[in-house]
Amino acid sequence: MRFHTRKWIKPEDLNPNGTLFGGRLLEWIDEEAALYAVVQLENQHVVTKLMTEIDFKSSASQGDIIEIGIDAVKFGKSSLTLRCEVRNMMTRETIITIEKIVMVNLDKQGNAVPHNKTEIEFVGDRLNA
Repeated sequence: MRFHTRKWIKPEDLNPNGTLFGGRLLEWIDEEAALYAVVQLENQHVVTKLMTEIDFKSSASQGDIIEIGIDAVKFGKSSLTLRCEVRNMMTRETIITIEKIVMVNLDKQGNAVPHNKTEIEFVGDRLNA
């Protein structure tokens, strides 16, 4: 799992219990998945189609730093399936895992279109090609 993003938990990220608000975390995960798909598919027109079960294992508190990890699991014809894990860097505990996030490649009219990708590419490799 590659951990691409770190977030510092601030007061505005907390729920009334003083822990990380789940909706804020899901917003960050969705954004990270979209960014990952945009880079991999080389297209800014991608949408989230599906997120499987969301099961919180632990939480984070103000001042904690979390990491969001994303891995590509499968390239479909017009989709990219990702897996996500979020962990608390302070406690080393997994906060959440999402086994399946499906992102869909779109044309400018919003229709699903093939992306012709079959494996993960790194930007550095594209620049050296």
